[in-house]
Amino acid sequence: MQPERFLLTILLSYLIGSFPTAYLVGRVNGINIFESGSGNMGTANATRVMGFKWGLVVWAGDILKGVAAILIARQLLAPSLGWANVLGAVFAVIGHNWSIIATVLTGRVRGGKGAATWWGAFLMMAPAPVIAVVALLFAGIVALTRYISLGVLASVAAGAASVAVLVALGQGLTVGPAETINIYLVYAVVAGVVVFYRHRENIKRLLAGTERRFGERA
Repeated sequence: MQPERFLLTILLSYLIGSFPTAYLVGRVNGINIFESGSGNMGTANATRVMGFKWGLVVWAGDILKGVAAILIARQLLAPSLGWANVLGAVFAVIGHNWSIIATVLTGRVRGGKGAATWWGAFLMMAPAPVIAVVALLFAGIVALTRYISLGVLASVAAGAASVAVLVALGQGLTVGPAETINIYLVYAVVAGVVVFYRHRENIKRLLAGTERRFGERA
């Protein structure tokens, strides 16, 4: 692998992840998302502040960031598919969570919590049956509890566990050279830890019973 392509992949994946979808959608609606609701540039806050339709736009845009980062990484690092997938996924999530673009716009380190961008990357890598099970787990938890954060945390944990199981079985997440299999453990651990870390306040509120439920406006 050429070092310059490795570094370019990291940089571009981070910048793609940094794209502030919620901020731009908010501006279209005359809202500064960083000064509304929780101040987070993610789907949940966008939905509470702007309604379901615009929240869906933010969700789709943030998912596409994970997809785009991996597609570009695959072009840059071919044929090293495992490294491309993992670097694209991890740095897109990091970029979303600690966005340099949002930081420049606001003068403060800002970002989202990584869930939708994590999902975009997961869709690009995981086998269809695994995606279906994890998606159903998310939908079931949200339907039963109306806690989006709980659904996110459970699905990310389940996704990370599924990656670990596939690696233990000697299977890559996508078709690629056999030597790339173990690298997916880096994705499972790092991306999962980053998403959980950004949800630490949600975890505290869930434990305290004060977390907002889906449908409750800010």
